[in-house]
Amino acid sequence: MTDPVLRALAHPLRLRMLNLAWPSPMSAAELARELGISHALASQHLRRLIAAELVELAEERNHRGGRERRYRTVRGTPLSDQGDDGALLAQALAGTLRERAARRAPDSPGVTVDGELWVTPEAWADARRKLVEIAEGLHAAAQPPRSAGTVAVGVTVMAFPLRS
Repeated sequence: MTDPVLRALAHPLRLRMLNLAWPSPMSAAELARELGISHALASQHLRRLIAAELVELAEERNHRGGRERRYRTVRGTPLSDQGDDGALLAQALAGTLRERAARRAPDSPGVTVDGELWVTPEAWADARRKLVEIAEGLHAAAQPPRSAGTVAVGVTVMAFPLRS
């Protein structure tokens, strides 16, 4: 049976929701607007993320005569070191990458890297540490969507040792 966390992560919309709710809490309605989907669909995906304990209730507030629940992404790296072969996650990441690539700003610099390389275990450990530092640094600097003075960036990295 597939890990419920991995199952929850294996959908491009849920990956985007996790990214959007990282810098500040968001409601299902806010996520729906940002993603261009229905409120019902956003709520359905949000329930899967809650069940997998990838998001948590951050606050409840009065809003338009009702109670609005806002959720934030639970801190940590659930995408790292999955116990299975990573095929479900890779499929979701590939979908996210295709979607983001279509929105790439054509005149802005980016970095594209691909490789199947043979390196020493020490070189791999050093590269992995640096990739984790880069990811943590970007997440720490993340602001709510469309904050003044920010630029949206897409980052997808999946680096791992291969079987011989």
